[in-house]
Amino acid sequence: MKLLASLTLAAVVSTLSVPAMAQFQKPEDAIKYRKAAMTVMAAHFGRIGAMASERVPFDAKVAAENAATVEFMSKLPWGGFIAGSDKGETSAKPEIWTDGGKFRKASEDMMASVALLNAAAKTGNLDNLKKAFGESARTCKACHDSFRKE
Repeated sequence: MKLLASLTLAAVVSTLSVPAMAQFQKPEDAIKYRKAAMTVMAAHFGRIGAMASERVPFDAKVAAENAATVEFMSKLPWGGFIAGSDKGETSAKPEIWTDGGKFRKASEDMMASVALLNAAAKTGNLDNLKKAFGESARTCKACHDSFRKE
């Protein structure tokens, strides 16, 4: 019985680890992945920004839905910054790989700020949303300034 349980556990673990190893067969796949994650995040962030700047009417439900998506998406791109993905069609600066600690801190700051944006959006209050959006925009810009080529 213990042998069967051990074999089953080993099979499950190996099955679950295959997608992680195979996720990026080539550095180009990692670049495409992180670009796609950033594109989706930016689209939803832009919708919130349009409300925060009052270019479109504030809709608390729509703001909350978009903020939830932004928070979820904010966690995805970082796995795509793998070794070798600094070459090719990328706007990533070499500092991502040479100053990994600073890059990791910038990504953590951004994820924390969009979590606060999501919390602010859930309040249904436009002033709360504006304040949190401004802070999130600053953290995004700070990371882009330091780690993204123009």
